[in-house]
Amino acid sequence: MSSANPARADAHRDLPYLDGGGPRQQLDLYLPDRPARAPLVVWLHGGEFRRGDKRDHVPMWLLDAGYAVASVNYRLSGEAVFPTQLEDCRAAVRWLRARAAVYRIDPARIAVWGESAGGHLAALVGTTAAAPGFDAGGTPGISSAVLAVVDFFGPTDFLQMDAHRRPGDLAHDAPDSPESLVIGGPIQAHPEAVARANPITYVSPGAPPFLIVHGDADPLVPHHQSQLLADALRTCGVPVTFHTVKGGGHGRFADPEVRRLVEGFFAQAFAV
Repeated sequence: MSSANPARADAHRDLPYLDGGGPRQQLDLYLPDRPARAPLVVWLHGGEFRRGDKRDHVPMWLLDAGYAVASVNYRLSGEAVFPTQLEDCRAAVRWLRARAAVYRIDPARIAVWGESAGGHLAALVGTTAAAPGFDAGGTPGISSAVLAVVDFFGPTDFLQMDAHRRPGDLAHDAPDSPESLVIGGPIQAHPEAVARANPITYVSPGAPPFLIVHGDADPLVPHHQSQLLADALRTCGVPVTFHTVKGGGHGRFADPEVRRLVEGFFAQAFAV
């Protein structure tokens, strides 16, 4: 899903979004060639919370639509457990909003998009705007709220993952599963910590619109995880589009409808 050339973009790489932060607390910012302030899409990479990088799968084609793209690194589970990952992502949004004038970004038009672990964090950024306790450091007094969320196959309720996985797919109740490692212990033994990490815990009528995309043959994150989030959002009256990729695995979708949905979703969200 990439058509723009990052080498020709107005690129600002390895920007630290926290004073005194480490190399995992940096972002790359790509700006489109346009005179007006650009809407911004914040991209959160996947990698099971334990690997991945801000250079991974960045949707550079968004530049063609006139959007700025910020790709964010966050601390991985080998370095720190939850909620540090969410704290980092929210800090990155605040940092970008505070510097909107410097980088010609529209501070009122910021959306977030992530895949897999990044989809989980994107959903959390969207649902926790009013939740206390996730703003450790960085740009105080600036909102981390976003206008819209795109969640590609992110986990939403860790304790329900194995109940809906297919035989042979990744087991999530294991003590060395990605979810257990990011929580800091076996998920079954830490239900309160798990609830704090689940996006569906924070769904409320004030959440922004969501686009959720998930393959029904995903071997890593059960498709049911996205169904849970979509149902919770609809129950609260939050606008949500849930697209199932028939036969789709864990990303790299060949379904042309996926890009059309993303394009249309951002066009509508930013038309304010």
